[in-house]
Order: sequence, then C-alpha cells, then structure tokens
Amino acid sequence: MQGPHLVYVADPMCSWCWGFAPVIAAVRARFSAALPIRLVMGGLRPGTTKPLDAAGKATIREHWEHVHEASGQPFEFGFFDREGFVYDTEPASVAVVVARRRDRDIALDYLDAVQRAFYAENRDVTEPGILAEIAAPFGFERDAFLADLGSEAARQDAWTDFAIAQRAGIRGFPTLLAGTGDEGRYVMVTHGFQPAERILPTLAAWLSAVEGAPGPAEAP
Repeated sequence: MQGPHLVYVADPMCSWCWGFAPVIAAVRARFSAALPIRLVMGGLRPGTTKPLDAAGKATIREHWEHVHEASGQPFEFGFFDREGFVYDTEPASVAVVVARRRDRDIALDYLDAVQRAFYAENRDVTEPGILAEIAAPFGFERDAFLADLGSEAARQDAWTDFAIAQRAGIRGFPTLLAGTGDEGRYVMVTHGFQPAERILPTLAAWLSAVEGAPGPAEAP
C-alpha cells in the first residue's frame, strides 16, 4: 500500500482488540481516506484443539475484566458457563480474510461485528454458520461465504497474515503501525491497548509530519 496508511494487526478473538475497537472506529472517523487501514490477522491461537479447562477460563475471565475496566466495552460472562469450548481463532480469522477480499473497509466492519458477537453476545464464532450469519448484513450470500470460508485459498491467506505478523516480531495484539509504503519502513503507533485520546493526537502529528516532508531532491 502506497501513501500514508496504517497497518492494524489484530485477532477477532483477542479481548484487548475488542477493547481497542472504539479506538479504531475513532481513527476511521477522524482520518477517513487520508489514512486507510490495512488489516492483518495476527494469529492469537489458530489451530487450537484442546478445550478450555478451569484454569484457562480463569485466566481469560481476568483478561476480560481488565479490558472492560480499561475500555468500557461490554462482555457477556455467560461464556464461562460453556463446557468443552475450543478457543480456536483460525475460523474467525479466515472469515475476516474472506471479507477483506471484497473490501478493506467491509473487513474492518466485519471484524467489529465478529468481536461484538463473541464478546458481547456470547455467540460461538468458531462455528462457520455463525460467521456466515454475521456476514449477511454486509451483503454476503450464505452459501458463497461458507464456500469461501472453507476454501484452502482463504485459509492460506490467513496463515500468510500470521506469518507476516511473526516475521515482524509482533507477538501481542492490538498492534498499530504507521507507514508510507516507502522501503517497508513503519513506525509503531501502539503495541497493546491505548485509548483514543492518546492515539488520535499521535496519528495527527505523524500524518502532518509526513505530508509536510519534502520530496526526494531532483538530480542536477
């Protein structure tokens, strides 16, 4: 992507990313097309097969409580009454990739919808049928979405995202980077949750500096 833009590395089943969702919404509202967002799936725990045990539930519940306190985002704690839940983030990540194939902004909206379904509504977003239902308001036909969701190509796209995040040394989410597309140079905006009142001024200053920077000198 050329020109000033952001790279948002997230996972649809990362609670701190759900906490960060209003910040991303504020960034989009403030900067719009002047600062487009490239969404990359980070890969929180793709391919997990072991059901959550009591210790795992306790750890996750603690995270959710911290996120709620820091961000004010809603959580449905009835999730912890589930038995045998396998916290596999791959299906939801692949679904976001399918949405991203259609449109960058739709992918961000769909990510938000998947997060809300999981965290605030206690819906099982590891289930393809649920992911297809969430996609319907965005204009996706159910059978076509399910076919794309189950395709090896979409799965490989998601795993390519995970590899990009790993190669960049990103181990936690949300992570927000800013760059111009020149020589792959990016600056870290945040690694972890930060409120909008910290992020927006930082981005405004960065964008102003980038837009005011002189272009390359012409050869004599």
